[in-house]
Amino acid sequence: MKTLLKLSMIVAMFTMITSCATGTLKSEIQPQQDETTFNSSESTSNEVILDWNEHALNTVREGKLGAAVAGRIYAMVNVAMYDAVNGIDVARGLSKRDYALIAPFNASKIFFLAPHDAPKNGSRQAAAATAAYTVLSKLHPENKETYNTQLMADLADLGNTQWALNGQKWGEYVGKKVVALRSRDGSSPDVTLPGKKKIGIFRKAFPSAQYAKLKPFAISDPVKYRSPGPPALNSPEYAEAFNEVKTLGNSAFPDKEKENLFMFWKGGKGSSRPPGEWMKIAMVLSDSKELSISSTARLFALLGMAMGDTVAVGWDNKRHFMHWRPADAIRNADADGNSLTKQDADWVPRNGSTGSAPEHFSGTAVFAGAGSTILKGFFNTDDISFTFEGDNAIAGPKTFSSFSEAGAEAGRVRIYAGIHFEFSNQGGQKAGRNLANEILLTKLK
Repeated sequence: MKTLLKLSMIVAMFTMITSCATGTLKSEIQPQQDETTFNSSESTSNEVILDWNEHALNTVREGKLGAAVAGRIYAMVNVAMYDAVNGIDVARGLSKRDYALIAPFNASKIFFLAPHDAPKNGSRQAAAATAAYTVLSKLHPENKETYNTQLMADLADLGNTQWALNGQKWGEYVGKKVVALRSRDGSSPDVTLPGKKKIGIFRKAFPSAQYAKLKPFAISDPVKYRSPGPPALNSPEYAEAFNEVKTLGNSAFPDKEKENLFMFWKGGKGSSRPPGEWMKIAMVLSDSKELSISSTARLFALLGMAMGDTVAVGWDNKRHFMHWRPADAIRNADADGNSLTKQDADWVPRNGSTGSAPEHFSGTAVFAGAGSTILKGFFNTDDISFTFEGDNAIAGPKTFSSFSEAGAEAGRVRIYAGIHFEFSNQGGQKAGRNLANEILLTKLK
């Protein structure tokens, strides 16, 4: 037995040395092969990625979850699916791309396939479906029956084969690891900060304030995207933004066009929330561009991580500045020390409510800046026309000629709604673009 073991080690060493001499070490990825090389019947359809993103969107809708929770869910589900799919591609020599969170190979691997290495002979569809199922069912067990139904349908399509089983086992491992590694990421316990009746300070309670400390998915440090701050209350810049939103966002002056625009991007309670709108745009494009499963998984991982990291950046700024919203600012303008602002104690925003979190940044603006920039970077152009419908839209679908057009509109309509100042839109858009560019430059290369 010892002789056989020694012989096998000698053979392994000889193989590795030969590999070094020929430049074919296993850590070096060989030229790409056709995606069906390992199983001629395997589909490259991206349907499984889109189906599970729809389940993620519905989880947010049906649970009436907030935007911060939504951003984290979209990131976790898509990181898991990408690492599941890309891990198999790497094992086959089809990909050189980095992993998002879960490495395709066990660090202890030397001469053998470790128990949790990505399988060369495994179904990417099974891996993606099982990874998404594992994440969602761990985060929201109340929906497990729905998730089970989808998973069983996905696996039934693949048949009872070792190919499918290998993919399923790998996907389950990736999903569990993603949940475990994000279990202490700052998203819990819940923190609600009390409001303060001080000039310039947000006056309502601020729920989900713990997301200001959310561990990022991709960027190095959320704090580096912190704003220099909103303009001083006694400044002309503040007065200009104040008077703009006071006029454009005033519910006393009905404006059907502004209402339609705002409702299209509202992302209110019971919707997929503002980050969900960007996931929906990506779904439309993935379908129309007929992206493969591998390309679709990468797109959604980049976008999902950007939505998650938008939460970290946006909520850090909200908690740091605790700036008041337009409604409180306008109703209490007699005390802001600015001669260019005038109080209206009865002013009501077009939105109807003040807003549930502090003013600066506009979270929707950060999501818009990040989402539009990721899509532009992935497709290598801004000028792609697409049509989609916001969850709260009241005038049907809209067509946009570019990602930047959609992003600019998504942020701007918060002024029409009377719930944000333009300086919070512009600052949020800039932060979103910058964090997205960091992700594009450093992740999943």
